[in-house]
Amino acid sequence: MTDPVVNITNLNLRYGQKAVLRGLDWVIQAGEHWLLCGPSGTGKTSLAKAIAARTPEAHYVANWYQFTDLEGQSNFYYQQRYNSQATATTASVSKELRNYGQKHQLDFERLDALLEAMGFSALQDSALIELSSGEHKKLQLVKALWLKPAVLILDQPYNGLDIHSRQNLNALLESLSESGSTLILISNDLEIPSCINRYAEIRDGKLIEVGAQERSMGDHEQHINAVPEFLREAPAPVSPVVISMKNVNISYGEKQVLKNINWEVTAGEKWLLQGHNGSGKSTLLSLITGDHPQAYANDFHLFGHKRGTGESIWEIKERIGMISPELHWYFDPSATVWQSVVSGFYDSSGLYCDPGYTRTEQANELLGYFGLSEYRNVLMNTLPLGKQRLALLARTIIKNPQLLILDEPCQGLDQAQTRYFNQLVDELCQNGTTLIYVGHFESQLPACLEKRILLENGALKSIEDMAEKIELIN
Repeated sequence: MTDPVVNITNLNLRYGQKAVLRGLDWVIQAGEHWLLCGPSGTGKTSLAKAIAARTPEAHYVANWYQFTDLEGQSNFYYQQRYNSQATATTASVSKELRNYGQKHQLDFERLDALLEAMGFSALQDSALIELSSGEHKKLQLVKALWLKPAVLILDQPYNGLDIHSRQNLNALLESLSESGSTLILISNDLEIPSCINRYAEIRDGKLIEVGAQERSMGDHEQHINAVPEFLREAPAPVSPVVISMKNVNISYGEKQVLKNINWEVTAGEKWLLQGHNGSGKSTLLSLITGDHPQAYANDFHLFGHKRGTGESIWEIKERIGMISPELHWYFDPSATVWQSVVSGFYDSSGLYCDPGYTRTEQANELLGYFGLSEYRNVLMNTLPLGKQRLALLARTIIKNPQLLILDEPCQGLDQAQTRYFNQLVDELCQNGTTLIYVGHFESQLPACLEKRILLENGALKSIEDMAEKIELIN
């Protein structure tokens, strides 16, 4: 009998006083391809990293993509991707791939096929810092598939990918399994490669094998409390028209990323923003949040004022609450849950002043509403992903913004967490908040959404009422 591909025996792991893994055993034989699923916070990522550290043939691909600039620094900030000086100090995609291929002595002819399959060929001249979250995920996956490791461990591989990209990824993973690689996927997604033939969860620190039909889709349903009174009032109105764009165009050199966009959002409307990876969604949102400098060169009004007529970026951000994958990446790692939530009053990453009695009480009330009171003094980035995202939603809503922008807020969450998150959004938006929500899947959206705007290759493909049947982007 051949030796197992992975052999983990009596693995114990603690974080502070908390035991995460307790005497865990896991033996993986050749020909087995595993899905590790179940609620967040049970230790799935910790186990994956432990396997990679103990198995020389294994390659682990993290949930988030980490990169450095040309000087080896990684302390980026959220708005930096729109700074031309910052893009000049980070490597291009083609240089990153060239260095990676040379380091691992890979076949460059095979790279072209992978780039084409993942819809990534056109981005080779882009700087790493310019990429959206979905594009960063694609770069991670291209590098991992190109490497063809004996054991490939993918942590939340579908994060940020549109439907078509997910289908292509599954086909590539099936091909990789046929070539002899062993796959371990950490995911609660329903659509997985057909080669997956074993399923497991972590319960009480131990690995439990389950059947395909028995696998958990995540946490149990949670009770929703009454919305805090200070968030039941309608946001302070500034203008009946929140966003007005007329023939808006955005270009980087010869590359045009937004083409003649015409869009109007009136106060209180609830919008779904959709489009393939690279369709221009992130750029469109960056104009609204005040982060993109080319807003001034266009006919673009925000809260009734033409951009560039004297308002500061902070005056804009006072009226906007936002969650995005990038904002989560770059958030202050030294901030506690309470500090993270209160920082929403100031649009800062972390808390740098005394908020005073009233804001302190509101933050405490909001922690109770989101079920986060017991984590008040815990570092936010040590919480399970689902609770981190709730803390960010609390931070985003705490100032009762007129405009709420939620850019793939449920990325990486399991199905139960996604339903709970979106139910909270429905409750919190009943007071007249204007909402722009980015999401790929109809089954993972808030019920309050009324209209949809669809982008394709930087252009406006359609605007429609959500009452009409929405076909998923494919």
